[in-house]
Amino acid sequence: MDDPLLSPVVQAARDELQNPRILSDRIAVGRALWRELVIGFAEGVGRLDIGFTQLAALYAVSGPEMLTVGDLAEQLGRSPSATSRLVEGLVQRGYLERIEEVADRRQRVLTLTDEGQAMVASVDRDRADQFLAVVRPMPMAERALVAMGVAALANHAVTRRGGLRRGRGG
Repeated sequence: MDDPLLSPVVQAARDELQNPRILSDRIAVGRALWRELVIGFAEGVGRLDIGFTQLAALYAVSGPEMLTVGDLAEQLGRSPSATSRLVEGLVQRGYLERIEEVADRRQRVLTLTDEGQAMVASVDRDRADQFLAVVRPMPMAERALVAMGVAALANHAVTRRGGLRRGRGG
C-alpha cells in the first residue's frame, strides 16, 4: 500500500526489511552515513584544538555523576596516572576544575568550568547542525520516522544511569 507522505525509497525499505540481503545493503548505507558523521566530528574537534580523549573526558565530567580522577580513568579505560595528566592539561586550559569533596577532603571531584561547558555545548551544536542538515530536507512523515527511530534507540540503548548499553564485546 502506497503512502503519499513517504518517499519511494522509504516505502521500499518498509516493504523489504525482511530480506536479509536488502537489510545488509541498508546497513552498508548506514555505515557510509556513520563514516561521514565521524569525519565531520573529527573535523569539528580539530578546529577546536582539543584531542578526542580530552573531549571524551569533558563529556564524561558533564554527565550526571560526580567523578574523581579515578572514576574518570575507569570510564575512559585509561590508567589513573595517564588520566591525571589528562585532567591536569584540561585544568590548565581552563576547561576543568578540581573541587574538594565535602565528605572526604582528600578526594577531588571534577567539574566543568564555564569554558568547559561552552566547549561541550559547541560540539553539541555542531553535531545537531550536521544531523539537522540531513533531516530538514526530508518530507515531514520521514522526519517523524527519524524522530521515532531516535526515540526507540534512546529508549533501548540508554541505561537508567544515562550511559550507553554496551554489547557483549564493549
